[in-house]
Order: sequence, then C-alpha cells, then structure tokens
Amino acid sequence: MTRTHASAGWRLQFLLLSATWGSSFLLIKVLGRHWPAVWIALGRVALGAITLVVLTLWRRERLRLEPRLVAHLTVAALLFNAIPFTLFAYGEKHVSSIVAGLWNATTPLWVLVVILLAFGEEHPSRERVAGLGVGFVGVAMLLGPWRGLGHGELVGHLACAAAAFCYGVGFPYTRRYLASRGESGVALSAGQLVCATILLALIAPFASAPSTNIGLDGLGSVLALGVLGSGIAYALNYSIVRAAGSAVASTVTYVIPIFSTLLGVVVLGESLSWNQPAGALVLLLGVAISDRRLRLGRRPALT
Repeated sequence: MTRTHASAGWRLQFLLLSATWGSSFLLIKVLGRHWPAVWIALGRVALGAITLVVLTLWRRERLRLEPRLVAHLTVAALLFNAIPFTLFAYGEKHVSSIVAGLWNATTPLWVLVVILLAFGEEHPSRERVAGLGVGFVGVAMLLGPWRGLGHGELVGHLACAAAAFCYGVGFPYTRRYLASRGESGVALSAGQLVCATILLALIAPFASAPSTNIGLDGLGSVLALGVLGSGIAYALNYSIVRAAGSAVASTVTYVIPIFSTLLGVVVLGESLSWNQPAGALVLLLGVAISDRRLRLGRRPALT
C-alpha cells in the first residue's frame, strides 16, 4: 500500500470513529426511553465484549490473565466503562444528548488535572496553569449557571461531568499500567470489557428491570452502542494509533462533540444554547494551551 493510500485509510477510519462515538449520545438518549441507566451500560459492554472477544480469536491473539493484569483491567473497566457509561446514561435522563456530548469534550481537561495532581508535576509550567484556567472558564460557560438550573438538570450535568472525570483518571492510569504491555490493544480492550460486563452484571439486578418491548429504535440503539460503539470502535482506534500515532488518535475527542451536537439538533430536535458550543470551544482552547499545542508569548518561526 502506498503512503497516500495509507494516509487516506486512517483518515477515513478517524472519521468513522468520530461519527461512531459521537452518535453514542443520541443512541443513549433513545435507549434511555426504555431502560434504566445501569442496564444501558450493561447492554453495551456485553455486546462490545462479545464483539472484541470474537475479533481477538479471529486475529489468533491471546490474553494471559494473570492476577495483576486482571486487577489493572478491572480498574480500567470501572474508569472507562462501568462507571462513566452508567453516569452518561443517567445524566441523559435529565439533560440533552448535546450537553452530554459536550461534557465528554471536557475529558482532556480532566486528564491534565489528574496528571498534575496525582501523577506529578511539582512545578506546573505557565502554559499549563493558564490553559487549565481557560479550560475551567469554558466549563463554567458550558454549564451556563446564569440561565438557571433546575434540580434535575443540575443532577444531569453533574453525572456527565463525573463521567468525563472518570475518563480523565482512566487515561493516565491506562498509560502507566497497561499501555506498555505486549498484548494488542484489541485483546486488552476485550479483557477490559469482559471485566466491565461482570461488574455491571453484579449490580444490574438491583436496578429496575429493563423493558423487553423496546421497539426497533431501542433494539437498533443497543446493537449500535454495543457492537459498533463499544466493539468495532476500539479496533478502529487501535488501527489509527498504529497508522498515525497516539497523539493523532487522541484528537478524536475534539471531533466527537461536532457529531453529537449535529445529531442532537437534526435527529432529536434538541435545542442548542449559544453558551454550549462557545463553552466547548473555550474549553478546548484551554486544553490546547495547557497541552502545549499553543505556546504563550512565543512567536512562530518564519519559514
């Protein structure tokens, strides 16, 4: 394959991944009409686990489940799947899919906070401090407290924010304890989703029973969330990392809100307030500054 074809290949995969994960918030909203939050999370991780286990076997890969690896996969399953999937599903019962998608965009900000506080920069740089400040201004704009928040809406915002914070803890944890392992990303993701399925299966019986009459829209939503969003999407992400690098793959976070917002407006007819996209843009600007993609007080070199 030529370099041009390879570049076109991962770019198409990047677009598909952004659309798949961006549409997850619409699918959660639709399925939330029929199922409690815990069952939504369980349905998607169970189908995702089946998809990735089949894919792992098809690739003839193995995952040696020694106790230490199982422990790390269990923590990753909590931080990336069981807790945030449940929180987003619960949050979307109180706020729009647009708002949930925009809260997901705060993940890079929480990653930076966790890295600074828990994984250790003793003397944060000027760029990081300024970027975090700008980022939290964006969070405040996104929340829009001047518009007034009813109790239900506030709970929904807090649930979505907590879900994004879980991702923020999960990324540095995974980078430290799982990323350097010899197993493929697909095999590790399969093990992680199996752990998430077991965790949620233990909790789900204590929640309200899900409806079996969910219609074609509900059935399509759970299948798409599980097989595509929690299964094939992981394989796509791994392929992008191999072709273009982890730095490029991580920028999918910036594109997901575009798809989630468009789908929320066009398909679900949800309203969009000016402060929501504006807050997301300010937030992402803060992340870019703090992540040193933009340098303060430094002129670009002339070429």
